[in-house]
Amino acid sequence: MKSILLHACCGPCSIYPSGFLQENGYQPELYYFNPNIHPYQEFKRRLAALHDFAQVEKLPLIVDKNYDLEVFLRGALAEPELRCYYCYRIRMRKTAEYAKNNGYDSFSSTLLGSPYQRHEDIKKAAEEAAGLYGVKFSYFDFRDGFSICTKVSREREMYRQAYCGCIFSERDRYEKKRKENVQ
Repeated sequence: MKSILLHACCGPCSIYPSGFLQENGYQPELYYFNPNIHPYQEFKRRLAALHDFAQVEKLPLIVDKNYDLEVFLRGALAEPELRCYYCYRIRMRKTAEYAKNNGYDSFSSTLLGSPYQRHEDIKKAAEEAAGLYGVKFSYFDFRDGFSICTKVSREREMYRQAYCGCIFSERDRYEKKRKENVQ
């Protein structure tokens, strides 16, 4: 089996990717590094759901609880039109660095399973991180499993979030909803 560090944003998004990897000869270990998730209580809720998932599935979970809000916000605000790319970049770099320093064969991310994320930007950020740290990025398009993640997480009554994580996406999600209700 090949060891792979799987960056995980939450429990529900980890369902299909971790199963897919196991079925294809990988031994995934989940890695939680998400200083982009706001507010802090949301960060903790997502981590708790991922922890519960990892326990049930008997998957190792590595948690980086670094929550440097100021650094994340400064970076995201520096180039507002590129804030999502900044977010992917910092998470993929940290994942690649951890994979390299801890002897994993490669790394990937559950972010590649969401049809709502910027798939090509995630892939590009991960490829750049792989080059920077000299570790293999294993690319998989996990989007075909999104409906499985949704179905299984609902059946298991897992905590599911309504926005990608950052304070900007939370605002955009609920502002859009408010505008729809006004019309």
